[in-house]
Amino acid sequence: MRMIQQILGSRLDTGLAERLHHLDHHGAVDILKVDGADIARRRLRAVTVRGEEIALALPRDQALFDGAVLVLEDDRAIVVRVGAERWLRLEPKSPADALELGYHAGNLHWRVRFAEGALLVALEAPVESYLVRLGALVEEGRVAHAVLDPAMDTGGA
Repeated sequence: MRMIQQILGSRLDTGLAERLHHLDHHGAVDILKVDGADIARRRLRAVTVRGEEIALALPRDQALFDGAVLVLEDDRAIVVRVGAERWLRLEPKSPADALELGYHAGNLHWRVRFAEGALLVALEAPVESYLVRLGALVEEGRVAHAVLDPAMDTGGA
């Protein structure tokens, strides 16, 4: 059983995101799924998606969150996913806006799906952090946005 005593950071942190992106391309990122009810716990035993047993013993000043990086090594990582996955639906108003939106999503390495003329972005941080990065697209109303209910089917791609 692997003992984890600290959170290394968020999967969206610049330095961590690049390393995780590389590991993800090599199938080396494991996921620890945590129910929303367990997110406040500091001590927890669980099993990752790939079957590794984990024992968490976090200090009082750290709390689990969606996207928390628990392990980051040269050849593997473990990242927390909390509850049902939520999606941000982004619907561009024009082909030019769609192109700019696609550029941002790709450049920022967001996990996406496509559905009915919209881009669905997996939420791994607060919604505001995504909207801020889209800047003028959102501020000028060139991209409509909404958070999808986790129970809804988000389509596939």
